[in-house]
Amino acid sequence: MKPDWYAELPQLPAKLPPSVVALALQFVALLLVVSGLHFADIPSNPLVFALLCGSIAAGLGHLVGLARWWLPIQFLFAPALVLVLNLHIPPEFFLAAFIVMLVVYWTTFRSQVPLYLSSKRVWITLEELLPAGHFTFMDIGSGLGGVLTHLARIRPDGQYYGVENAPLPYLLSKLRIHLGSYTNCHVRWESMWSSDLALYDIVFAYLSPVPMEQLWRKAQKEMKPGSLFISNSFAVPQHPPQYSITLDDLHHSSLHIWHM
Repeated sequence: MKPDWYAELPQLPAKLPPSVVALALQFVALLLVVSGLHFADIPSNPLVFALLCGSIAAGLGHLVGLARWWLPIQFLFAPALVLVLNLHIPPEFFLAAFIVMLVVYWTTFRSQVPLYLSSKRVWITLEELLPAGHFTFMDIGSGLGGVLTHLARIRPDGQYYGVENAPLPYLLSKLRIHLGSYTNCHVRWESMWSSDLALYDIVFAYLSPVPMEQLWRKAQKEMKPGSLFISNSFAVPQHPPQYSITLDDLHHSSLHIWHM
C-alpha cells in the first residue's frame, strides 16, 4: 500500500515507455543527490555518490510503479557506470557493445518485449497441440526460429510462419531455415502488429506481460472461429485461458490456451 503523500507526487504520463521513465528517474535522483550534498556540505567519493543515486532512483521507480525487475537496474546503473569508468575501458568497446545490443534487441525499449527463447519442452508440448491434417502456424516474435524449425521437422504437413522485429535474430532464423532446407517455414522481418492473424490456425506467442492485452484484442478481432491462441507463460489480464499446461522445464513455463 502506498502512503497518503504518494498521491501528492507528480505522476509521469502513463504512455511513456518504462525505459524513458527509468532514465528520467536517474536524472531526478542525480539532481536530488547533488542538491542534498551541496546544501549539507558533505563530501562524497564517486562510489558513495553513485550508490546514493541508485538507491533514490530505485525508490522512485517503486513509487511510480515500474516493474520489479527494473528496480535492481535502477539501483545498479550509476554504481556500474562509476566502476566501468574506473577500469579505463576503450570507447570502441562500448560502441561495439551498443551495436550488438541494437541488432539483438532493436525496439525492445518501445515494445517492451525482450528476446525470450522457448524451451525444448515447450516445443514438444506444442507438437501435441497441432491439429491433424494441413494447418498453418504463426509464431509471433519468432526469435531464432527454434519453434518453427522443430515443428516443421516433426510435422512437415503444416505451414509455419514467423515474424521477428530484431535484425540479428531474424537473420539467424532465416539462415537456420535455409541450412535446414525447411521449405514449409517462412519468417518475415516486421512488427507483430502488421500481421493478419486471420490467416493462421494456430497463433503462438512468447512475449512479455506488457503487450498481451493489446495482442488479445487483435486476436479476438482477426482470428477465425476454431483457431487456437497460445501464449507461453504470459496470461491475458481479465481473460483467463480455457486451460493451461504447466511444464517441468528450467523456467517452469506454462502454455495458456484459448479456443477462438
